[in-house]
This record gives sequence, structure tokens and C-alpha cells, in this order.
Amino acid sequence: MVERLVVLWRTAARVARLMVGVPDYDEYLARRRHCAPGSVVLSREAFVRRCAERRLGGRGSRGCC
Repeated sequence: MVERLVVLWRTAARVARLMVGVPDYDEYLARRRHCAPGSVVLSREAFVRRCAERRLGGRGSRGCC
């Protein structure tokens, strides 16, 4: 039962991140290991920052100006 709740929580968290435009970091790591082993991997903070910059298009935190 507890394992099912953990899976449900992780799935909900992944969906929430995708809804606001932040891809899953663990998925990013798995893909980098598979497609480009030995390459430089972004830290979680750098990954989130890069995703935010892409989502906002370099406009900063305010989308109007």
C-alpha cells in the first residue's frame, strides 16, 4: 500500500512539473546516460534554470515587459 502511494505521489509531482513547463530531471539524466554517456550533465538547479529560460523566452520572471 505504501509503495503504491509513493508511486502515485511521484506521478502527481511529475505531472505538476510538466504542467508548469519543467521537464523531469530524472528522465533527463536517464536520457543523457543513454544517448551521450560520458558527457557533461547539468545539475538539478542548472536544469531547472535552463527550462525556465526556455519557457520564458529570456524575458525574465515578468512576461509582459
